Order: sequence, then structure tokens, then C-alpha cells
Amino acid sequence: MEHERAILHVDMDAFFAAIEQHDRPELRGRPVIVGAPPDRRGVVSTCSYEARAFGVHSAMPSRQAYERCPQGIFLPPRMGRYREVSEQVFAIFRTFSPLVEPVSVDEAFLDVSGVRRLFGEPRAVAEAIRARVREETGLTCSVGVAPNRFLAKLAGEERKPDGLFEVPRDQPALLAWLGAKPIRALWGVGPALAGQLEAHGLKTVRDLQSCDPRRLRAFLTEGLCAHLTAIAFGRDSRPVGVSRPEKSFSREHTYPEDTLDLTQIRDDLRRIAANVGRRLREAGVRASVARLKIRYAGFRTVTRQAPFPTPVCDDFALRDMALRLLETHLERGTPVRLIGFGAEHPDAGPDPAEDLFAYAGVETPSPRTKEEKLFATLDALRRRYGRDTFPTGREGKADSASERDA
Repeated sequence: MEHERAILHVDMDAFFAAIEQHDRPELRGRPVIVGAPPDRRGVVSTCSYEARAFGVHSAMPSRQAYERCPQGIFLPPRMGRYREVSEQVFAIFRTFSPLVEPVSVDEAFLDVSGVRRLFGEPRAVAEAIRARVREETGLTCSVGVAPNRFLAKLAGEERKPDGLFEVPRDQPALLAWLGAKPIRALWGVGPALAGQLEAHGLKTVRDLQSCDPRRLRAFLTEGLCAHLTAIAFGRDSRPVGVSRPEKSFSREHTYPEDTLDLTQIRDDLRRIAANVGRRLREAGVRASVARLKIRYAGFRTVTRQAPFPTPVCDDFALRDMALRLLETHLERGTPVRLIGFGAEHPDAGPDPAEDLFAYAGVETPSPRTKEEKLFATLDALRRRYGRDTFPTGREGKADSASERDA
């Protein structure tokens, strides 16, 4: 066990729903469901614990959530407000450690190994963070304390909501606590792998701890065997990363009713591609691969991808590629339920967000650079004057529950 390391996993409790209940006290104690309304296609983004008592959970279709909890209060997401509170929460985290790795807007790992002289032992740091979050935001969070990321994540789920759990420091006690967990609790074990392991009689982590590695290698790859064996005994050497840049940027749109309207689909795809372009530019990266996603009636989903000739981040190139993929791969005459587009980049590229007008008297840049500068400038104008400034395609509703980041 890595006694010197001290990692915290902090997870805000029912974040979006909790913010709604905080901002509107009349909603406290009531089943709040943030996401698409039940009369439209879309999913639950998150819900309060009162709604979870009825079996509602995130990613559940809103219509199904209504069936389980007809008294639920459905609210549209307010992403601007959620980002504001998220920034406030992460500012609190960074007052305790410079090593903060965001996992999402409401979840992070903190390495507090080197702050004992300032704030005390890891459990004391966790208690102080919980108190600060409650005092400054009115919200609660759950914290796991452990010597590594995997154990901290698992510990953070042990006392939710509004709880704190520190894994046992004694090695036999740690292995006993970990061994009692179902095999699906291990990182990297999804439904398919869990089913495969369970078919071989490995249903708990304890079963894996006592399994002969040669038996695992009979039906799993060497790398996967090594990974499962390590985490089954609580070993995880990965450091907390201060920043982990996104490699993929994508967005989807779900139609209220299946559609054959190709003009509508094209318009929506142009708008989605423009959103992806803005996010690429905000991250200071260029995309090398484009990916189209189409879900037809009956939930049959296809994805198709293609490389860009050169890495790009301007809307022209992204929209052209999105439409080219659509024209090539769309099954004409089949109703479409969902359309999505994404772009991936291999590494961070140069920041395109320089002043478009800085080129006066300078050697003329390449056409692609001009286009990148153009859209970076439009981004800046939209941030200053509003998103409807210089619209591209059909703007709006970017934060609706039926149009979500994938």
C-alpha cells in the first residue's frame, strides 16, 4: 500500500438538481429531474435523490422517468449557471492543492500528499473541503480518501450522498473491504467483461484476488490480466494529472419525431459542426478525424469516420466534412431519430485565437489560417455580444437535454 500518497476523490451530490433546489427553495425535498421534458425525446441529465427513490437515473429517457415518477418536476438544464458553480467549487479545491484533475464539471481528483503541514492529514483535508463547499455554495459533496485514484473513486461512492470514507490503512482490512465488492466495481470492467468473468465464476473482487493468473490468461489478454490483478489488490500507480485535455469533441441532436426531412437534417448538422468547431478553438486544438453518427428509427445506430487532409478547427472545413459524410452514408428513405457529429485530435496544436487584424503589413497567411482566424474572431464577438451574433446555420438550444455533449 502506498502510504505516502494521499488522493481525494470529490464528487458533488446530484449537482445540477442540487443547484436547482438551492436556487429555488420550494423545490427542496421534492423529486427534481433536470433534462428533456417528458413529452419530448431526450434523456435525464441528472435528478435529485428524491427522484432516484422512484428509480429515475441519469441517461434514462425522460418519458420513462415520467412513468416512474409522474410527480417529478422536470426542469431544462441551465448550463451557464452550472458552469458558474463548478468554477466556484474548483476554486475551493485549488486552495487545498495545486494538483487537481477535473473528471467532469462536478467531480475531481486531488493529490494532497504534500499539504499535510498546511492542512493536516488527508481526512482532515477532506473534511475541510466538504465544509468549505457547503459554506460557500450551499451544496454537498462526497469524498473518498485513499492512497491512489482507483481506491479514492471507490471510496467516494461508499457514503453518498454528503459523506466521507477513508479506505482502511491496514492491508488485510483493505483487501477484505475491496474483496467484498462486486466484480463490476473494478475500473475497466463493463457489462460485457463482467459477464465473461462471471461466466467463469468470478463474481466478486475476492474471487479475482484468489484466482490463479494462469486461469485468467486462458480467456483474457495478458495486458487485461495484469490490469485486473493489480486493481483487485488495490494497486494503481497513475498520478493525478493537473489537466487532461479533451481528445474528442462531439454533439448530438435527437428529433422529437423521426424525420425524413433532409433539409432539416443538413441544417442541424451544420449547426452541430459549428458547435464542435467553437469548442475545438476554445481548447486551442485542431481535429484530424471527423465522425458522423446517425440513429435511425428502431434505435439502430451507425457511425462513420474520415480523416481530414490536414488538421482543422474552422467551421467551413468541419461542416463540409460533416455534410460529405452524411451524403455518402445516409440511408435515404429511412427515418432518422438522432444526428451527431464529432471531431478528434491527436495532440494539442497551436492556439488559433489571435487577432484577425494583426496581419496588416504581414505576409499573407495560408487560406486555412485565414479561416481559422475568422472563426476565432467570430467566437470572441459572440462571447462579448451574445451567441446570436453572426449566427452560423440554425443557432440556439445548444444546452438542451436533447442536444448533449457525447
